[in-house]
Amino acid sequence: MNKNKAALAEVVHEHVGGSKASAERAVDAIIETITNTLKEGGEVSIAGLGIFSAKMRAARTARNPKTGEPVQVPAMRVPKFRAAKGLKDSVRGSE
Repeated sequence: MNKNKAALAEVVHEHVGGSKASAERAVDAIIETITNTLKEGGEVSIAGLGIFSAKMRAARTARNPKTGEPVQVPAMRVPKFRAAKGLKDSVRGSE
């Protein structure tokens, strides 16, 4: 079963109560905080879930799939997620 942001807000609403709008704002605040922290070069660690961080990807030469021409891809910061041991163990145990 897949969950999107609205479904996560619904789960927050069911567990915490209050209005659905406040649950949506809470989910938005969490996502915004993680995003802003990564933009600033920091990392967010959530116990039992994992660590969100940003790393630099080196500049490289890629190929245009249509023409085969080489294309320069500049260095860029990309998001990274390292799952916590508890999350890994939980997912492995659900097979």
